Amino acid sequence: MIELASVIRDLREELEQAVVAAKDAALRFELGTIELEVSVALERTGHAGAKVRFWVVESGADATVGATSTQRITLALQPTLTRPDHPVYVSGITGKNEQ
Repeated sequence: MIELASVIRDLREELEQAVVAAKDAALRFELGTIELEVSVALERTGHAGAKVRFWVVESGADATVGATSTQRITLALQPTLTRPDHPVYVSGITGKNEQ
């Protein structure tokens, strides 16, 4: 399982790479709302001040979760840049580490 925060952080990094790749691209796509649907397992530790943690269940790992309750959630993320007066564009060019 992967922490939900890690999934969102990795998505942000991928989008930043796509924005950089779009800078000189002839064909660009304006980035709109991103809908991310994941299966999550909830974990609450039993000590004082405990927080609930969300873990994203990896594909095919439902059987390994066992007694942990899993739920499907959909997040609607609206990407913005630090300069909100410019639209966000991404390119479809893959990076050197992608296959």
